[in-house]
Amino acid sequence: MDSIYVDGSYKSNNPTWHVEDCPWKAKLIGAMLKKHDINADSICEVGCGTGEILAQLEPAFPETLFFGYEVSPQAYDICKRKQSNRMQFRLEDLTAQPDVFFDVVLAIDVLEHVEDYLGFLKNLKSKGRLKVFHVPLDLSVQSVLRMKPILAARRKVGHLHYFSKETAIATLVDCGYEIIDQAYTPSRLELPNQTRSSKFMKLPRRLCHKINPDLNVRFLGGYSLLVLAA
Repeated sequence: MDSIYVDGSYKSNNPTWHVEDCPWKAKLIGAMLKKHDINADSICEVGCGTGEILAQLEPAFPETLFFGYEVSPQAYDICKRKQSNRMQFRLEDLTAQPDVFFDVVLAIDVLEHVEDYLGFLKNLKSKGRLKVFHVPLDLSVQSVLRMKPILAARRKVGHLHYFSKETAIATLVDCGYEIIDQAYTPSRLELPNQTRSSKFMKLPRRLCHKINPDLNVRFLGGYSLLVLAA
């Protein structure tokens, strides 16, 4: 399955590489780091795609050096054009590099794509002091009943694994991570280019979330999980 990121298949299905989502994701990441007064000398993103999340973060952290690692040649062709004195990109697998270490490592919507996601997490742990994960919560009562959203995520965007909040957190803990903070992010409510069903569900999800966030996400879905870990 990893071959789809190398042979151009992923680009064919997702020609924008989701660059339109990057300002929203960068805003959430920046807010999490600032909430915990994290002033990193270096921030690295594994699976950085077009590098747009790092490009969005760069102005908010003027003293930070940024590094992006990407295995797709097609995505790397785009992100390398964004290189600057403070932002560098590598066409490499970060977890295979023996002598790299960063203050913060970002894994934003990556975990669900990796075949050996447990091995990936264990190898990633030694690459940075702190990590920020963003994980789509594909598992909900409505998505399992319908199945269409889960199969669509597999077919179009290459999701191999499907998480709830509880299984995502348990996976990180089992791989040796200490959870510092976590928060739901309303991905299906705020990201652009939503399906008709997501638009229809926007109001029910917002209303139910005010009553009981955990039950809302568990039953209606539509959210992702942002995690700060060590």
